[in-house]
Amino acid sequence: MSALHAALRQFPVLDDCLHLGGITLTRLAERVGRTPFYAYERCHIQSRVALLRDLLPPSLQVHYAVKANPMPALVQMLAQLVDGFDVASGGELKTALDAGMAPARISFAGPGKSNAELRSAVAAGVLLHLESEGEMLRVARVGESLGITPRVAVRVNPEFELKYAGMKMAGGARQFGVDAERVPAMLRKLGGLALDFQGFHLFCGAQNLSASAICEAQRLCVDLALQLAEAAPAPMRLLNIGGGFGVPYFPGEKALELPAVAEGLHGLMRTLASASPQTQLVLELGRYLVAEGGVYVCRVLERKLSHGQVFVITDGGLHHHLAASGNFGQVIRKNYPVAVGNRMAAGPREVATVVGPLCTPLDMLADSMELARVEPGDYVVVFQSGAYGLTASPTAFLSHPPPLEVLV
Repeated sequence: MSALHAALRQFPVLDDCLHLGGITLTRLAERVGRTPFYAYERCHIQSRVALLRDLLPPSLQVHYAVKANPMPALVQMLAQLVDGFDVASGGELKTALDAGMAPARISFAGPGKSNAELRSAVAAGVLLHLESEGEMLRVARVGESLGITPRVAVRVNPEFELKYAGMKMAGGARQFGVDAERVPAMLRKLGGLALDFQGFHLFCGAQNLSASAICEAQRLCVDLALQLAEAAPAPMRLLNIGGGFGVPYFPGEKALELPAVAEGLHGLMRTLASASPQTQLVLELGRYLVAEGGVYVCRVLERKLSHGQVFVITDGGLHHHLAASGNFGQVIRKNYPVAVGNRMAAGPREVATVVGPLCTPLDMLADSMELARVEPGDYVVVFQSGAYGLTASPTAFLSHPPPLEVLV
């Protein structure tokens, strides 16, 4: 099954028009009032969380990585569905707190936290993932100045990596976390500071569709954490093993076999229950919860021919959806699932290239892709757009207005 067909299964079609959140795309666009816009379907996201709850061990905590999509309404909805949030900036911390998540269930990761961010996090009572020995000392000083004992976990950079990951974040020299061989010495120093040690955070990579690779990395993370815990100043009460669960974007990609991953996690829970019964295991997911529940919608302004090639020119592009455009040409470009949202039934089709209004050839949403024949006023839809879309894009580029966001 192609990535486009897989995406279309998430959203039904009614009267030749895509159907989102109980309303046709055309009617939704009328209600939004202008294009481009992102639409996130709450029922799909709720169903994804429910599926995880059905398959994963009951005592495993599922946290949402706010960086995947920090839209306030979406974060507020997820606050009622997941066990906690992970944030990576002071702005995300405010979003998480405003959504009603208890500070004790928020963790703060990232290699470059400012002193102001550390102060806000300590004052709020969230868990800080320490990315270096220097950050550990800064957090201790902040806690002393506020008269608060900060809650901390050590982020570990292991020697191993997550195989087949779209983005590797561990193994070798990294800006993330503390090299595993340095952690025991750091823990000894931590024991002499006024810090409340909670446990460890290990995040090896993102966007992985291989269940076997994810299971192997998770097992290695638990084994390493149990080994490092022997040098800890207090029992390991929490172990965040990240996530890395991917979603299919491109032709030939297959969805992650979640039951296989769940089976591995059941085994890890049994291991922890025996070796470290006080440890709470945390799975941190972002993209996997929200990516497939979102679409990006733009309007066709014009169609034109150039040397026999059809160009569909829209009011959206890389400034709103950098990933779909190919990330400024820094990767081998592949087409995201794209369709003409108001022409979903059988009809004339053509090979066309969908571009935006920007003055750069990199502003491309689909390259030589078979689509329904497009006319001005039609809606081009980019699927798999619920994660790392708007806030991961250069919205100020060429000073076009930002897109709207709606939760339907």
